[in-house]
Amino acid sequence: MRSSSLRFLAATLLWCACWCGSAAGGEAPPLPSLTAGGSKPVALDGASRYWIDERGDRTIEQVETAGDALPWRPLQKDQQFRLDGKALWVRFDARAAEHAAYFLEVASPSTDLAQLFHRDRAGKWVRQQAGEALAVSAWPVPGRVPAFELAADVATPTRYHLRIEHGRADFVPQLAVYRDTALLARRAQEQLLFGAYFGLAGLIAVAALVLGVAWRDRSFLAFSLYAAFLALGQLARVGVGAQHLWPDWQFWNDAAGAAWPGLPTAAALWFIKVVTEPARLSRALDLGVWALVAALLGAVALDMAIATRLSMFLVLLLTGLSLAAILSMVVWGWLDGRDRHLRLVALAFVPMVVVALFPLARGLGLAPVSTWTRYGLFYGTVLQLPLLFYALHVRSMAARESQLRTAALSRTDALTGLPHRRGLLQRLETSLTRSRGLKQPCALLGVRVSNLDAIIEEFGRNAAEQALVVAGSHLRRAIDDIDMAARVGEREFAVLLECPTTTEIVASRAQQIVASGLRQIDALPAALTLKFHVAVALLPHRDLDASATLEWVMEGLDQITPDARKLIKPLNL
Repeated sequence: MRSSSLRFLAATLLWCACWCGSAAGGEAPPLPSLTAGGSKPVALDGASRYWIDERGDRTIEQVETAGDALPWRPLQKDQQFRLDGKALWVRFDARAAEHAAYFLEVASPSTDLAQLFHRDRAGKWVRQQAGEALAVSAWPVPGRVPAFELAADVATPTRYHLRIEHGRADFVPQLAVYRDTALLARRAQEQLLFGAYFGLAGLIAVAALVLGVAWRDRSFLAFSLYAAFLALGQLARVGVGAQHLWPDWQFWNDAAGAAWPGLPTAAALWFIKVVTEPARLSRALDLGVWALVAALLGAVALDMAIATRLSMFLVLLLTGLSLAAILSMVVWGWLDGRDRHLRLVALAFVPMVVVALFPLARGLGLAPVSTWTRYGLFYGTVLQLPLLFYALHVRSMAARESQLRTAALSRTDALTGLPHRRGLLQRLETSLTRSRGLKQPCALLGVRVSNLDAIIEEFGRNAAEQALVVAGSHLRRAIDDIDMAARVGEREFAVLLECPTTTEIVASRAQQIVASGLRQIDALPAALTLKFHVAVALLPHRDLDASATLEWVMEGLDQITPDARKLIKPLNL
């Protein structure tokens, strides 16, 4: 047992010594021949070698001549390289296992420049290049990410040299060989998913813009700008914009790429500022948010102008500060409790801020490449945009309802909820004009609660107010949708019956009103009923306007004595 353990330990030490000696000597294992066949992609991890050209000026001829004299190393999965001013060379041998077209894909849409070299059967160099330095329309295989067609010779392996330039951020080679059908299927699936994603973002941005303009709502307008900038930045970031929207506009592609992530973050700051209103807490805090927005926009402009790693670092640093400010404002809005709908906004923004930390940490070199650093923002956006739109819609509808109630209070009686005298006169003037034009009569009924003083004396002021509320309810039930009931005095009401109407209809409505007051109502004390006096007039009467007509009908009510047996007085029937 002990001897077996010693042999295992010795073998382990021997392997470590051999590995360390190989690494110290700078020698890489022999380059395997990669065989492409079938529908599954073949990754170059472990099947290729890389070398860093420190000056970035070596040509393919020089690299081929130097050959194994260069310090080639095995390419590992998710290996990161800082290539500012340098060039990454990747060497591999590949052959097709069957007569089919195969492609090498560099699955990084932000690659500055990728060049693939190999010799054809005649020994001449075949050069292909793609990347952000070129318009997509000039790529050998236009698409979202660079791709190059491999040689179709299936007899012998072909040696390939891939040269990559990339600045301002660490580069992670994601290299794989695809058969043509597999590459088409993969790209079709990508286009479907990205189409659904950007379609959703565009629809929400347009809908928010329309509602913001229609309702004059600044929060919807700010949200529309944020959603638009977010979608635009991601279009450039994943290469879909350059592939479909601006394949020939290299300047626009560079500008859209440089605007990410600063411009969407600045729009998010403004949106949250509009929603949470930090000026209510502190004027200095409000100015601080504006200063952060200005600094972020300035950093974006600087990065567009000089495009260095330092300028990109400044944008990312300010983006991180902005995310902290956004999170602080939405949490403060939640805890403040003044606007309960801000909780929905916070619920939508907090996950987005969390997932945004992954690509931010990746850009600052604090986190390795992972699914969350590549696609975390897409997951967050799919959840955030619909939730934000719903939250703003609910919040806006509540605000509009409050505004409508406030506006209605200026036109209605606070106790009964009926329109007051001014509202009735405006409507009556319109009805008189229509009646004269159509030569069809309308009618106005003056209604008084004649026993209100007795109710106050016997049951008190609260019972009298409840009696007026019940009276208004009776009048609402006595009219149609096109008619109008209003309170025009302390105990007086008016009922406008729109044209066309008849003497029989007017008399029937008056009798209905009188009878409704005599019914027992649970809302009133026991044995308490309402005694209505009603004056009835067909209109228009002579040349009286709305105000004179109402005064005439009210004077008709005054002619009914408190002890009168006839409770309905026709004025001109």
